[in-house]
Amino acid sequence: MASRSGPQVVFEDSFPTMLERLGEEGFMRELCNGFRLLKDEKREVITFESLKRNSAMLGLQGMSDEELRCMVREGDLDGDGCLSEMEFCTLMFRLSPALMQVSKELLQEAIVRS
Repeated sequence: MASRSGPQVVFEDSFPTMLERLGEEGFMRELCNGFRLLKDEKREVITFESLKRNSAMLGLQGMSDEELRCMVREGDLDGDGCLSEMEFCTLMFRLSPALMQVSKELLQEAIVRS
């Protein structure tokens, strides 16, 4: 969920709660559903235009064009100017400090076991 606090947008990290309630598979399904809501139907990726058109669904209706472009650039790993489903999901994980901490802990456990 997003809210405006002065000139910046503040996001509430609800992903850990979602993960706990939905489980891993359910959580990933929800991320993929979010991607489908935001994607350009013809190109099958999230573009600046599709994000702008659909941003109100995320509570981002007050964001400037530059802020939306920054969001796309932040997740655009291959430099094509848009977000694939994998780039979107990766970005969502990176933007959640709590999920990143859990990921680090799981990686450390896996290293110790091997």
